[in-house]
Amino acid sequence: MSGLYERHLAVSPEWLALYYRHPIELTHGEGRYVWDADGNRYLDFFGGILTTMTAHALPEVTKAVSEQAGRIIHSSTLYLNRPMVELAERIAPLSGIPDARVFFTTSGTEANDTALLLATAYRRSNQILAMRNSYHGRSFSAVSVTGNQSWSPTSLSPLQTLYVHGGVRTRGPYAELSDAQFIRACVADLEDLLGHTREAAALIAEPIQGVGGFTSPPDGLFAAFREVLDRHGVLWISDEVQTGWGRTGEHFWGWQAHAENGPPDILTFAKGIGNGMSIGGVVARAEVMNCLDANSISTFGGSPVTMAAGLANLSYALEHDLQGNARRVGGLLIERLRSIAAASDAVREVRGRGLMLGIELVRPGTDEANPEAAAAVLEAARAGGLLIGKGGGHSTSVLRIAPPLTLTVAEAEEGAAILADALQAAG
Repeated sequence: MSGLYERHLAVSPEWLALYYRHPIELTHGEGRYVWDADGNRYLDFFGGILTTMTAHALPEVTKAVSEQAGRIIHSSTLYLNRPMVELAERIAPLSGIPDARVFFTTSGTEANDTALLLATAYRRSNQILAMRNSYHGRSFSAVSVTGNQSWSPTSLSPLQTLYVHGGVRTRGPYAELSDAQFIRACVADLEDLLGHTREAAALIAEPIQGVGGFTSPPDGLFAAFREVLDRHGVLWISDEVQTGWGRTGEHFWGWQAHAENGPPDILTFAKGIGNGMSIGGVVARAEVMNCLDANSISTFGGSPVTMAAGLANLSYALEHDLQGNARRVGGLLIERLRSIAAASDAVREVRGRGLMLGIELVRPGTDEANPEAAAAVLEAARAGGLLIGKGGGHSTSVLRIAPPLTLTVAEAEEGAAILADALQAAG
């Protein structure tokens, strides 16, 4: 046990989770690689939980942060803030939401908390619809709409939450249906649910569930939901904290796979936009964003330094077509992983899109989750020089793979080879 680990245990909550039997301290990074305090180098396939979106120590971002820090680090939203306005001007049209307004926070949790505040105030209802297997953050309101028991530590809640089918395609009561039948069944479930409850404020949903193991419904489910929601006046909040900024390859936002009936009413974002800097935010049409009847500010949301980082990072992602790279390299990577998985009876499914991929593990010969195997593969991958994540919801165990979007074909092959060895070693 390292001295730092002992110090961590002495001052940190017991529920503050760490990866690995012998936790590592990451000291620096470059590109898609990071180094620990012992000098070991790792290929990073998790990016600080999908946060290092472009690359470690990206010169354009570090330069923007340094230059802004040399001018002024903080002012709060009580003063005009040029970097904040400039980033909002970039994000508003990219969101696809008409007449959009942007409010910056410091995290995805706070962004979802704000979205729930807006929706409940606008609709004058504390009834929220959420997806089973979902994760929306760690605040009191965010855990109260999280449909994943592992990450929802209290049943006390300021909201009344009802959970809808549809976030998980290959498990649950509708798993054996075709995609079209699955959507119809989930829509019928939503219609039935709304017939048994008071007027709901909003449905909050991740287009691809992150912590839940990178699960997703068939394309078009939320467009079909939208028809029902609109009839009832219920808002749609798309939680894009993990799916935003082109990570899925095929779309810039996850909601665009469900775009037939228009954009969401509210969109939340965080993680990748700051490339490690603390940025979250909410986009909503003006009518919804402006519905609050009391003053509000954000002390640290929209900080000049984080906004400078976000501007530089977003510009880099767009100018270098990182969405296209996620589509191309992610397509090669998922096929490589499926080829590897075909040789293992411990892998139930390889799923995802772009550079947001999941490998679901089960006990060989069964459909039962195998969390011990997930932990073992995590350890074996680290020993081989690869960092990955893990997750999963109800009775699932999943390896989560989400590298920086600048990942090269050679690095994808390197990571896949290490994963192949790790799966074999853990099996």
